[in-house]
Order: sequence, then structure tokens, then C-alpha cells
Amino acid sequence: MGNVIEIADIEAPELQVFSRLTEAELMHLYEPKKEGLFIAESPNVALRALDAGYEPVALLLERKHIEGAAAPVIARIGNVPVYTAPIPELKKLTGFELTRGILLAMKRKPLPEPEDLLQNARRVAVFERVMNPTNLGALFRSAAAFEIDAVLLTEGSSDPLYRRSARVSMGTVFQIPWTFIHDADTVHAFGFRTAAMALREDALDVSDPRLKKEPRLAIVLGTEGDGLLPKTIHSADFTVRIPMAHGVDSLNVAAAGAVAFYELTKRE
Repeated sequence: MGNVIEIADIEAPELQVFSRLTEAELMHLYEPKKEGLFIAESPNVALRALDAGYEPVALLLERKHIEGAAAPVIARIGNVPVYTAPIPELKKLTGFELTRGILLAMKRKPLPEPEDLLQNARRVAVFERVMNPTNLGALFRSAAAFEIDAVLLTEGSSDPLYRRSARVSMGTVFQIPWTFIHDADTVHAFGFRTAAMALREDALDVSDPRLKKEPRLAIVLGTEGDGLLPKTIHSADFTVRIPMAHGVDSLNVAAAGAVAFYELTKRE
């Protein structure tokens, strides 16, 4: 049944990864020597992270899940500590309800270099300063659904391994290769042409056949509200828009990404 430990003191230092440390602090916990930690929420997300080779550190869960929803996770983490307590105590510890049943603290892995992701890619997504973790998670889920080969995030974007992003993505952040880059223009150096999703009168329709014929295309989406930086639009090979009715001029970035990925991953 694993190394189950009843929590006697919610102030115990070994529980700080679930309580006193923010996600940003977890991310930088071991710097500069090595990568930090992240929290995988829900059995499904935890299992996908384990499938991707991330190393577990500690598991926190509601007692009823030990032989229930969390059993497949516990079966795979060996002698990793499994901390449990009644729901009121868990809420005191974490500051929120464990609506998905479990939190699994895991070690991060080094990020790949852009060239390693782009070498054999045909369609990639670039997220420029996408800061909302929910939108980022939804974008990853759509990227996985529509066979995007890799995701690149510019400086200022949220971290895909933040708890909410990974949960909203349904764990696809562990299935789609990704890394951070300096800016969207980086992909040009690897033979990609860029399709900037932006509201311009001269923009191509997202279903334009010229886009689908491009052998290597990077679909670039911008931050919530402001969209892409002017310099990114200016340097793009194509500006692309999604036609809309009833006076609607734009979509939420996650919705726009889903439409763009669906259209631009089709093969002629």
C-alpha cells in the first residue's frame, strides 16, 4: 500500500512543499545547482507525469483515495512518502480543497534546447507572454489534440508545470515537448515561417490553402488582452485571423488556439 504516513503536525518541515512554498519558490528551490519541484494535481495528471519520467518526491492525499483513485499512483512511486489526514486538516495545510483528491510533488527535468524540439517538427506553436495558467493549460490540451509537434514559450509566459496549467491541460504538458525561447522570431533560424494570429485587415483567413502548403509553420499566439507584440506581427511571414460573425472581433486565446491548430495541422 506504499509508505503511508498519518500527518500529526501540519507545520512539519517535510510538508512545506504542499503548504508554505509558492509555486515560484518550488520552481527555484534548488537553484543554482539543479531544477526545482512542481505539484501534479489529480491522479490522471500524476500518472502522465510519471509516464514522462518525472521523479516523485512526496504524495499528499485524502485518506479515501489510498485504495481508490490514487491506488495506481501509489503503486508506481515505490517508497515515496504518502501523507494523509482528514479533509479539514488537509485544507488547513494547503489552503484549499483537494477537489482532485491528490497532490504529488515531483522533480523538474532540464528543459530541452529549441533545436532539439524543432529538428524534425512540421507544425509548432509559439505562445508569446501567455500569462494565465488556465489558458495555457487549455492551449496545451488543444496542441496535443491537433498534433502540434512542439510548444515554445517566450519570456514572460506562465510556467506549464504550474499546478493549474498542468491540471487544465489534463496532463498533456507532459506529452507535448516544450521549452522557453527569447522571442517568437527564434523559430526563423530553424527554417520555420511564422503565422501570427492578429486582427489586421490584410490578414489571411485561417483556412487559406497557402498556409497549409507551408512545410514548416509556427503558429504564434499572444497574451490575453493585448495580443502579440507589434514587432512580432511586423516580422511574421503571415498575419492570420479567424473569421467571425455577429460583431465578435476576437476569441479568448485558448479558443483561438484550438481553431488555429485544427485548421493549420490539416494536410493538403
